[in-house]
Amino acid sequence: MTVVGDGAVIRAEYALAPGGRADALAMEASLGMPEGPGFVRGRVVAEGGGLAVLEFPAANWGPNLPMLLSSLVAGEGGEGRSFDRVRLVGLDLPPGLLPGPAYAAPGDIGVGAIVKPSLGLLPAEVAEVAVALAAGGARLVKDDELLGDPDWCPLDRRVEAVAAALPRSVVYCANVTGPVDGLVARARRVVDLGATGVMVNAFAAGLDAVRALRDAGLGVPIFAHRVGSGPWARNDRFGVTGAVLARLTRLAGADYVQVGAFGGKLFDSDDEVRAQLDAVRGPLDGAVAPVAVIGGGIGPGNARAQAEAAGGTGLLMLLGSAAYHHPGGVEAGVAATCAALR
Repeated sequence: MTVVGDGAVIRAEYALAPGGRADALAMEASLGMPEGPGFVRGRVVAEGGGLAVLEFPAANWGPNLPMLLSSLVAGEGGEGRSFDRVRLVGLDLPPGLLPGPAYAAPGDIGVGAIVKPSLGLLPAEVAEVAVALAAGGARLVKDDELLGDPDWCPLDRRVEAVAAALPRSVVYCANVTGPVDGLVARARRVVDLGATGVMVNAFAAGLDAVRALRDAGLGVPIFAHRVGSGPWARNDRFGVTGAVLARLTRLAGADYVQVGAFGGKLFDSDDEVRAQLDAVRGPLDGAVAPVAVIGGGIGPGNARAQAEAAGGTGLLMLLGSAAYHHPGGVEAGVAATCAALR
């Protein structure tokens, strides 16, 4: 268990309106009422220009990620009538408070791919598609976020089929999203069955699901799918920025963190994608840089432009439907994307 040192603080920056409400927000996020012990109360560091910087004792919540989110992202500040805007735009946690990724990103740019259609394939058909994706050059193949454990494609049988067909050098991330009380057991089971990675729908299951998988010591990388983050990140008045969510996903222990795409089909603006890339790849005390996953309309025609816009390495171009629309088929679609990046 992480021990929070004396005097350690959590610093949170908010876009806040109306002005002059920073102290009220600090109170709501800590004491919940004006009266109470001073040693737990949040304090205002700065306020002005529609922004407020607050500090809270880290011991208030420690490494309890659901409580951090309950207090700083989803607390009563965002629900109270007296606030017109409460959006978390910056967050700094004490080093080591959360585990961070187990695996650092390689110093290159790779291609990953999603098994499609999202639903309806039998285990042998999933394996067939996975083999084609890998043959085209995909270094990571993953389940779709909508594919869980349906009767026609049970998780265990699917993993067995894919693991038997794919070389171990290809990371296969099986989607272990499901009831929280069986999450870690499911993840351990699929690893025992041959999965070389696991995926969880991080914000639908709860971001602490990533932390639980990280602390389980599975010996394989964790892909945190960001489905469920949109309702928090798309509103410019309340919730939280995508960059803060990307940083929290990294700190929770994800080895693959999604960041949207430049001009892609998802909601992120180019500036938001850059900010998320910085959150995933930038220096962060106590946390290595995981792979930044660019996805949402990526294919052979735009993969190079996406990589150039992102700059640097430690990237994975994630192909979805675009790979399947290639006239030569899915294997050729992946191969053409890999060639475009060379």
